Amino acid sequence: QMQLVESGGGLVQAGGSLRLSCTASGRTFSSYVLGWFRQAPGKEREFVASISWGGEGTYYADSVKGRFTISRDNGKNTVYLQMNRLKPEDTAVYYCAADGTTAQAMAAIKVEDYVMDYWGKGTLVTVSS
Repeated sequence: QMQLVESGGGLVQAGGSLRLSCTASGRTFSSYVLGWFRQAPGKEREFVASISWGGEGTYYADSVKGRFTISRDNGKNTVYLQMNRLKPEDTAVYYCAADGTTAQAMAAIKVEDYVMDYWGKGTLVTVSS
C-alpha cells in the first residue's frame, strides 16, 4: 500500500501563486507515475498534470499549460505542483495520484472510467477574484 498526503492548499488572490506538495510512504515511490487531478464543486475530477518515473516526461491539461509546473524528488518521495498566475476557475480540491501507467496515458484518463492505483485525500485551493 502507498499513502499519499497532499499539503500546500489555501486561499490566494487571482494572479497569485501556490505550491502543492504530495509526500508518499509505504511503497517504492520511484516506480510510479505521479499526477495531479482536481475537482471543482459540481464537476467531475479532471486531469491537471503528470510526470514520469524519472521526471523527464511531463504532461499538462491545456487549461494550466504555461502556468503550472509539476516536478518530483524521488529522494524525498515527494511530487510538487507549482501553480502561478492562478485564476478563479482554478478553485478546486487538488488530488495527488500514483499509478503504474505512463505519464502520457495518465493525461488521457477519465477518472469515472478508471481505477487509479492510489489517491491522496486532497487539498483545497481557493482563488478569489
